[in-house]
Amino acid sequence: MSDTPKILLRGDEIENLREIDVYVDNGGYEGFKKALQMGSDGVINEVKAANLRGRGGAGFPTGVKWSFIPKDEPVKYVAVNADESETGTFKDRLIMETNPHQLIEGALICAYAIKATAVYIYLRGEFWDVAHELDKRIAEAREAGYLGENILDSGWSCEMYTHLGAGAYICGEESALLNSLEGYLGQPRVRPPFPANKGGGLYKEPTVVNNVETLSNVPWIIVNGADEYKKIGTDQSTGTKLFCVSGHVKNPGVYELPFNTTFRELLFDVCGGPRKEGTSFKAMLPSGGSGPIVPLTDEVLDSPMTYEDTAKLETIIGSASLIIMDDTVDITWVASKVIKFFRHESCGKCTPCREGTYWLDKVVDRIMAGEGRERDIQLIDNVAKNMQGLTLCALADFAANPIIHTIRHFPDDFMQHVKSDEELAAAGD
Repeated sequence: MSDTPKILLRGDEIENLREIDVYVDNGGYEGFKKALQMGSDGVINEVKAANLRGRGGAGFPTGVKWSFIPKDEPVKYVAVNADESETGTFKDRLIMETNPHQLIEGALICAYAIKATAVYIYLRGEFWDVAHELDKRIAEAREAGYLGENILDSGWSCEMYTHLGAGAYICGEESALLNSLEGYLGQPRVRPPFPANKGGGLYKEPTVVNNVETLSNVPWIIVNGADEYKKIGTDQSTGTKLFCVSGHVKNPGVYELPFNTTFRELLFDVCGGPRKEGTSFKAMLPSGGSGPIVPLTDEVLDSPMTYEDTAKLETIIGSASLIIMDDTVDITWVASKVIKFFRHESCGKCTPCREGTYWLDKVVDRIMAGEGRERDIQLIDNVAKNMQGLTLCALADFAANPIIHTIRHFPDDFMQHVKSDEELAAAGD
C-alpha cells in the first residue's frame, strides 16, 4: 500500500496545494493542456481505457458515460455532483477543501471531451463555506486562462459556476440534482430520456453528471496514461479509492488506498482496530445507510474492497463510507435509525417509498418499544421487499436494505425486542 501514489489526497504531502501557484508548480493543469492536444475522442478513449468507474456509488464506467453525449448538439453541460449526502460520507468535501484545482481541472477535461459550454458544481446547502472558497479558486483558474473565451487559444470556450442546494438527500440522485439546479423541487425524473440525451439533461440539453472524486482522478489519468492507472487496484476496480471510516474504530478518517486493499488491512492496520478494549467488530455498513449491512466475519474482513468482491458478499462498496459497529451495538436500533433517516429524506413522489418508509418506521418503533409481536418482523421484511424496484429512483431500495439485511444477518437482535405468540397468549393478549 505504501508504494501506491496518492492521486487525490496530495494535499497531505504538498503544503498549500489549494493555491493555484502551488498546484501549477506541482504539475497542475498539465493534464488539461495535454487533453487539448489529444482531442475529444482521444480523451474519452483514454478514460475508457483506464476503466475509471464513478465514485459516487453506482460505479458506472466514466468514459462510457462521456461517450453517450451526442457530438452534433451545440449546447451541452457538465454537472458535478458535490451533494455528498450519503450517511458516513465525507470525502468530496475533503477534496474540495484541500485540492480544489484538481477537481476544477478534471471537470474542465470532461467539459472539453464532450465540448460542453458550461460546468455547474452542485453542492449541498450546508457546504456554503466550501462553495465560497471554490468560487475563489474558479476565479483564479479564469484569471490564469483556463476558463472563459477561447481557452488557451483552443477555440473552445467554457464557464464554470457553483450552485448550492437546500440539503436534501435525494438531490444526490442525478435527475433530482438536475431538477434542483433548474430551480424545481428536488425530485427524480421519469427516464428515458436520460441526462446524456437531448431532452433529459440540464435545461433539456445533453449533460454529463459526475461525482467530485470521479473527476478528480481524470488529470492523473491524462498525464500518466491509462496503462499506469490500471496498474493500481484490479481489472474491474482500477485506481485508488477514498474510504471514509467512522464508528467504533480507534482512528476514523478518510484514507486513500488501492481498491484491492482488504477490509482487515483498512480496519486493523490503518484504523487501529476496535475503539474500546475488550470489544470486537460486529457489523459494517460498507456504503453508508444505503447499502446492505454485513457481519464482520473473517470472510468479510479478508475480502478486497472492490466492486466485484463486495458483490460476492451480497453488498456494495458504493461511495465507500464504512460505518463500523462493535459488539455492544443493538442492530435493531441501527435499523430504526436508518429507516428514520430515509423516511425523512423520501421526497414523497413515489407511493411505495412514501408509504413504505412511513410504515416501516412506525412498526420498528413499536418493536423498539417492546410492544411488537414476532410476526411484526415478518411484516416489515415483507413491506421492505415490496418497495424494491418500484420507484423512479433507488431511495426506496436504499430504505429497504437496512430492514431486509439486518433481519437476515441479525435475527436475534430483533427477537429480543418482541413477544412470541405463546407469550402473548399466556398473558391473555
